[in-house]
Formats: sequence, C-alpha cells, structure tokens
Amino acid sequence: MPEEMPVLCSKMEPYRIRVVEPLRRTTVEEREAALRRACYNLYALDADDVLIDLLTDSGTCAISSSQSAAMMRGDESYAGSASFRRMEQAIRSLFGFEHILPTHQGRAAERLLIESLAPAGSLLPSNTLFDTTRANCLDLGVEPCDLPSPAFWDFDSADPFKGNIDCEALEALLSGSELVRIPFVLLTITNNICADLPVSMANLKQASEIAHRYGKPLYLDACRFAQNAWYIQQYETGYQSYSIRQLVAQIFALTDGCIVSAKKDAMAQIGGFLAVRSADVARAARSRMLLTEGFVTYGGMTGRDMESIATGLLEGIEAEHLASRMETTRYLHEQLIRQGVPVIAPSGGHAVYLLANRILPHIPASEHPGHTLAVELYRMGGIRSTKIALQPTCGPYQGQSLEFLRMALPNRVYTHRHLDYVAECMGWVCRHALELRGMRILNQPRLLGGFMAEYEPVPAPMAVSA
Repeated sequence: MPEEMPVLCSKMEPYRIRVVEPLRRTTVEEREAALRRACYNLYALDADDVLIDLLTDSGTCAISSSQSAAMMRGDESYAGSASFRRMEQAIRSLFGFEHILPTHQGRAAERLLIESLAPAGSLLPSNTLFDTTRANCLDLGVEPCDLPSPAFWDFDSADPFKGNIDCEALEALLSGSELVRIPFVLLTITNNICADLPVSMANLKQASEIAHRYGKPLYLDACRFAQNAWYIQQYETGYQSYSIRQLVAQIFALTDGCIVSAKKDAMAQIGGFLAVRSADVARAARSRMLLTEGFVTYGGMTGRDMESIATGLLEGIEAEHLASRMETTRYLHEQLIRQGVPVIAPSGGHAVYLLANRILPHIPASEHPGHTLAVELYRMGGIRSTKIALQPTCGPYQGQSLEFLRMALPNRVYTHRHLDYVAECMGWVCRHALELRGMRILNQPRLLGGFMAEYEPVPAPMAVSA
C-alpha cells in the first residue's frame, strides 16, 4: 500500500518569515535601572530595553507582503484620495454601512460617535467599555454603565461567551426612568476588559432587539470583529457552516454602526474609522471630524495607511490566519497553566489574562497587585505587559477592585519558543510572588492615569527592635 500523505499540522503558521529583527538582551540590573528611569511605568520604558513586548496588539503587528505592496500605491491627495476609496469599498463590502469616516485611530472614532450622539448628562450602557472609551465618556460628561454577563465572574469556567452583555439588566435599564438619558447602546466585540472574550450571535440578536424596541441604536466597538466571528463559528451551535465573511455580515446587519481601531483585526499600524447607516449621524460626525482629524477622505491617515487597512481587513478574515492567531494565544494560555499560573479561562482572542489578585493575595488593591506583577515580570524577564483594572458595579465582586495582568500578543510577531520563555518567566515570578511588595502612585492624570502615572515600590516594613 502506498504511504498516505501527511496532514498539515493545524498548529503550523500559515505564513513564512522573510524579514527579522534582532532582539536585545539586558541584565536584571539594567532593567532595574530602566524601571527607575521610567518611574516604574512600563509605558515609559524605551522599546530597546524590552525583550518580549506584550503591552498591546494595537498597531504592533507584522504587515504582510501584500500590505507592503499595496502601500506603494498610496495616494496622498488631500481630498478625493483613491486610497480612501479603496479602503471605503473594503469596509462597505464587509460591514454593509454606507457612510465611512476615516480617523487616525480608534479612540478618535469613539470620540466622534459620542460627541455626535451623546450630550453631557447621557448614560451609555455597554457589556464593558474599554479604557479609552470610558475616558472619552467621562471627559464629555457622559456616564458609563457596564452590564457584563454574570457568567464572566466565574473565572475558571470554560464558557467561551463571557463577553456578552447582561440582556436582563439592559432590559431593566431601558424600561426604567433612565431611558431618556440613553442615546445608544454600545457593545465591545471581543470584550477587551472582560478577558478579551467574545459576544455570541444570540446575545447580539437579543441586545439588538431590546435596544431597537426602546428606540435606541446599537453600535459596536468592533476592533476585533473577525476574532469574535471566529468564536461564533467555532463554538456557537448552528454557525459552523458559515464563513467568517458571512458571519461578519450577520453581526453588523443587527447594528446601526461601528467604531473600529484598524490597528487590531485590520492588521494596520495606524488608523481607524467610524461607519454608520444614518446620513444624519454621518453629517454631524463629519463636521466634528474636520476640526480634529482632517479632511473627510483621509481623516489623519496617509494614503499608505489606508491601503494597508484595505488589504489587512480582507487578510484578517481569512480562516487559516484566524485559526493560527487563536491557536497562538491558546498555546500561551496552556503553557502558563502548566507553570501553575492562575489565568482566566478560556483564553482570549488576542491576549491571556492573569488573575493578579490570586497571585498576590497579600497585596491590597491600594498597592496595585496587577501593576506590581507586571513590573516584576519585566524586571526578571524583560517582558512588558500591562494591568487591566476593573471595579464591578454588579455581580459577586461588586464594590471590590479587581486587577488582571494582560499579555497581549502582537499579530504574526512571536513564535512558540518566545511564548515558552514568557510562560517560564511568569512561572518563576508566581513561585516567588509572596516575596513581592506592592507599588504606590506618586502622581497621575485624571483620565487614563495608567498611561502616564508615576509609581514607587512600597517600602519594606520597619523591623521592630527587641
């Protein structure tokens, strides 16, 4: 009998590496000095002092040869750019919205949406707002209202759709006296604050029905729309036969528009957009856009940026790419579990979330256990990550302060060998966790303090003499 052909390994990356960048190794002493210079804020570190950078996946991806080729034809015209038309067509073909407003990144798109629809004093319900969206709300006098799924609080459950909104709570909110304060409902897919876990199609349909029944538009913060569609295809009954493109179309057909940072699933290094059905909303947003972003056919981006997005949007929904992306994150999740590291289950699409409160039970919330853990991981291994803080207003942790450590994986950048090193370093840190002392803030700005805060280690307690 002839030997059967081998089946391709499902874990094999669907690309090959043709350009490499050397990594710079540093000593513990050098990293301790870097931390002092940065006032213990990992955002303030020089990138050259970082060995493995898991701070964010935003704009840190490796671009493809197709994106690089497309960027060569970037049309840098101030008005009427052909590159904008190609990006606009790619967005329309995927999302189905008529009006496309380009922005320099996602937080500009979210500000345009909030400014256009939410006057001061409004209340904005969501499954959970990301940090920049929350800061834009607060800066504009809009009250954020997080309604995460009750399932999220079981951190050890394998339920894949912990990113859902609590539809029962949403119905109660919209049916009450607060209805007049609510301009629209905003769902984040995937839910970055809630461990980057997805929203199910059933939950999207229910949220859409509730919002529209009470006369409220439904918008999506859709930075990771392709990953969310992949979860639906893989884990939600009845959707296995649909392509990612078909699922994306179904998702957005339920909504009135979206804000997108193209630095995530569109695999661009800068850029974003606001896409809406309503001509009135688009008109209001464009008038604001001209003040802060630029003309309506470039929005703060170069033609090269827009070409990269137009190509990256289509590459980002390819089945092989998404399967590899999710497997890479799952691999790190599994390696951390093997090292005995407490993680939120299941793994997210772009990141793994560690339970800092479990790892450092002796460090109170006032001494920032998540940030303490991130600082120690950098000190010992040169690995940069970030804390995610959550102060639940509902559920079993209501009134408490939770801190997670997020390890975000840049797209198509690190191999399994890199992730093995990350897991081994984190395992070492966890085994010595009880030796750590917390951090305290010296100063920080009112909004988005984590980006700019200055810290110092909490001093050791004074020895008591006999």
